[in-house]
Amino acid sequence: YRRARLCTAFGVGGAVVGGIAGLISAVSVLLGEESLFLYMSWAVPFGSLNLVIDKISAFFLVLIFGIGGLAAVYGGEYLSAYREKKWLGGAWFFYALLMAGMAVVVTARNGVLFLVAWEVMSLASFFLVTFEDEESSVREAGWTYLVATHIGTAFLTAFFILLGRETGSMDFHTLPVVGPATANVLFALALVGFGTKAGLMPMHIWLPEAHPAAPSHVSAVMSGVMIKTGIYGIVRTLTMLGEGPMWWGWLLIGVGVISGVMGILFGLSQRNLKRLLAYSSVENIGIITIGLGMGVLGMSVESPGLMVAGFGGAFFHILNHALFKGLLFMGAGAVLHTSGTAMMDRLGGLGKTMPWTSGLFLIGAVSISALPPFNGFVGEFLLYLGAFSHNDVSSGVE
Repeated sequence: YRRARLCTAFGVGGAVVGGIAGLISAVSVLLGEESLFLYMSWAVPFGSLNLVIDKISAFFLVLIFGIGGLAAVYGGEYLSAYREKKWLGGAWFFYALLMAGMAVVVTARNGVLFLVAWEVMSLASFFLVTFEDEESSVREAGWTYLVATHIGTAFLTAFFILLGRETGSMDFHTLPVVGPATANVLFALALVGFGTKAGLMPMHIWLPEAHPAAPSHVSAVMSGVMIKTGIYGIVRTLTMLGEGPMWWGWLLIGVGVISGVMGILFGLSQRNLKRLLAYSSVENIGIITIGLGMGVLGMSVESPGLMVAGFGGAFFHILNHALFKGLLFMGAGAVLHTSGTAMMDRLGGLGKTMPWTSGLFLIGAVSISALPPFNGFVGEFLLYLGAFSHNDVSSGVE
């Protein structure tokens, strides 16, 4: 820990090697191989080391290992400015723990294991957010994040206790079909618990505080990947509870619309570049949630087209947002690293001194604006296409 360069080498190398190893398994499942299973007993009440990589888990693992590995390479150079004044061993330890925690979250098939991994992920990201804890604003952002994430965890604890009460087991594959009333309560608990991590309004309060405080490579991972574990949780809940009533879909659409509209309105008033990007994440999570709501509505009215447009558009936007938001946060970090400020009204003329950063940031900005032919356009176009070209919902209401 006394040798910053050695810490960085182990941190970056571990993230890259581990990411490549994880990508091999995840991509193989996505390309058609059977799901991967690992089950071991665990001397914890109701707990078991039950891990499964299916298609949904594999999709999120690609984001975790891909973005996590790339951000680690970026972070190796970004943290070089702190070699003489900060202990980098802790930063890289918690970065590796964050990646491992996220990987277990999306593969866990036991409620106790899931909650342990969720807590590991939350605490690791807390220590990364407070990397520059000598600043009072950073400490305040860290505590805001810690309180918010544990409020969400409380709802998730209630969710898993209620879900496992029927059989006395917390393993997902043993869970029975629950009644409509119980399913509604479970859905509400999951939406609040996972929505807090995803940054849905009004549970978003931690996100615009934590992202500007964290090192930029950590912000890229948290915004591009970690908040997607909240979306994963909602998706996994839907797969466990099965087809729900139409109001689930309308609620998801309503929350998504509020997050999308309010996120961008709050973002327009920001002067700090990283804070602006944080509010943009709130908006894009709202767009993804709208897609999930459309998919649920499609299931309720038995409309395959609406299901494909909703769920397909949501998952495609999850991928696209991870890519361009990671790019934008790394670009913002390069600007902050060079200029010493992220306040946009103090910046200008960076295209001359930072041509590569400017060009790549422009690509990310056009993508996040959903302008063709860049990737942000396609996912949102699928959602608009599904919303305006299917009248099955109105016929289902009638």
